[in-house]
Amino acid sequence: MPLAAVLAEALRRGWEPALAAIVEEDSRAAIRLSLLVAAIAVPVNMVGGVAAAWAIAKFDFAGKRLLTTLIELPFSVSPVISGLVYVLLFGAQGAFGPWLMDHDIQIIFALPGLVLATIFVTFPFVARTLIPLMQEQGREEEEAAATLGASGWHIFWRVTLPNVKWALLGGVLLCNARALGEFGAVSVVSGHIRGQTNTMPLHVEILYNEYQFVGAFAVAALLALLGLLTLGAKSLLEALSGRPIGDAA
Repeated sequence: MPLAAVLAEALRRGWEPALAAIVEEDSRAAIRLSLLVAAIAVPVNMVGGVAAAWAIAKFDFAGKRLLTTLIELPFSVSPVISGLVYVLLFGAQGAFGPWLMDHDIQIIFALPGLVLATIFVTFPFVARTLIPLMQEQGREEEEAAATLGASGWHIFWRVTLPNVKWALLGGVLLCNARALGEFGAVSVVSGHIRGQTNTMPLHVEILYNEYQFVGAFAVAALLALLGLLTLGAKSLLEALSGRPIGDAA
């Protein structure tokens, strides 16, 4: 019903106003920025999530419990708080602010800040999708490959990764969906500069606050469509792999 209400409001005046709102310059800038942020944050989290899951599931080491806690941290901390932390670190009056200004490096109210905030918020999705599966599979296959002389890199590519490929794709899908829809953290670090640092969710808020309801619901409908596509792809992966994906996240 909420999805139907969003679509109904977006098309209340017909297709043309809705499409015009989506292709409007600020809307296109918001769409491009959201896709760019996701295109950077998702691969970073994919690599980091796989490395963290592999370490936790396959090895015993000092600090393992701490690493697990750090992975869970974005689930426990409000995204707004994480955004404020970045402002305190990299803002003009922050810990590193003067040094960044001296070297003409801008993180807050710019693309790097949006990417960093998104990476933090979305980091757990890949790792928490892979860890239960890797723990369930155990270490026997990796240990057998090691006794046959395979290197760690060879074991990862030929043994570990093929066993978790479907779960990895599912985690990447969940991570991408959250990256596109993230609001709280990016709202704090963006500065709400129209046409420059507004992502799609922020652009929806601005249009709604300006009583441009058709435009707001049109962009919201596009976000909802991307979410539905993600759910469809996730369901397809679950059918192919024969197990639920992303329950731990």
